[in-house]
Amino acid sequence: MSAVYLHHAAWISALGRGSAARDALFALQEARGVAATDAYTPGRVLHLGRVHEALPALDDEPVAFRSRTNALLAALLPELREPVEAAKARFGPQRIAIVLGVSAAGLQEGVAAAKRFREQGDWPESYDYAQQEMGNAPEYLARALGVQGPAYTISTACSSGAKALAAAARLLNAGIVDAVIAGGVDALSGFTIAGFSALESVSAERCNPLSAQRKGINIGEGAGVFLVGRDAGPVRLAGWGESSDAHHMSAPEPGGRGAIAAMQQALQRAQLAPAQVDYVNLHGTATPQNDAMESLAVAQVLGLDVPVSSTKPLTGHTLAAAGAVEAAACWHTLVDNPRGLLPPHWWDGARDAALPPVRVAEPGAALGRAPRHILSNSFAFGGSNACLLLASE
Repeated sequence: MSAVYLHHAAWISALGRGSAARDALFALQEARGVAATDAYTPGRVLHLGRVHEALPALDDEPVAFRSRTNALLAALLPELREPVEAAKARFGPQRIAIVLGVSAAGLQEGVAAAKRFREQGDWPESYDYAQQEMGNAPEYLARALGVQGPAYTISTACSSGAKALAAAARLLNAGIVDAVIAGGVDALSGFTIAGFSALESVSAERCNPLSAQRKGINIGEGAGVFLVGRDAGPVRLAGWGESSDAHHMSAPEPGGRGAIAAMQQALQRAQLAPAQVDYVNLHGTATPQNDAMESLAVAQVLGLDVPVSSTKPLTGHTLAAAGAVEAAACWHTLVDNPRGLLPPHWWDGARDAALPPVRVAEPGAALGRAPRHILSNSFAFGGSNACLLLASE
């Protein structure tokens, strides 16, 4: 198995984009990103991880590609074009693949179009059902970047973005392609918020992972995309693990068996001992069941000394993009970080006595040295688990 590297982390979320997002990630004065709004739930104020910057207009694209999902990807094109053009010149466009995690493609556009149909009896010219197809986002990105290799979607809910990076590594190791544009994207939708609300999983306040007073998630949106290849780069995808709970449609297996299996696979594939992990980016949704299961899994696999944090109080839960957005946060934690400053865990500090006392990375926490190995967890509905192990080079 050849080494696989993550180049050119491009990401956008409620924290911002690129280097501005990195600065906001490590800001110590206050939690940023997630904010109160009723934009998607009129009359009901919720904390959401909404991207506030103006996104590129897609007016010159066919109607099928005009969606907020694709606009989030379009915002990353300036960062991706130069490295992708270099890869095309070296390998040819047919040797570059695209794998994206997506779960809510075009939902907001579909909701608006259905409302128009109910009220007026016709469909708006700005709507095409293809906007809601799961393969729409990689097709758009392939068109925008001029690549011609395999382009497909992984849609396993909140593990999708992480699984896309694992899929990229498999494509490279199989020799099918020479480079992969991989990550995840999802846009906010009132439909999605309503679905999670029906499960009583949404918190009106900023989410509060690991707290005894946690009340649920903040839905977010965003995109994280990497150019993945065999050439040495700043961050190596040293290992990954994937498993399935086979337990429940929406609740995790309480003992964390699937999560434990995914974490152990990642360690084994990377040939690392648990003590070599410097930091864990938790899935950390702030739902009662996820935090209970995940803290058990971390304690069993890694012990209680490794620092952990959830970045979802900053970005919101970006659903299919979460694994890729959080991989980008981990990428920035590994690169140009000589003091080993860690993404802070923003919460109220009220520990849940029923959970293992994992070591929370409070604002300002640092290793005192450059980090070497980071584990990033992503756990999804249906018990789909994925874990990435990133290493600095």
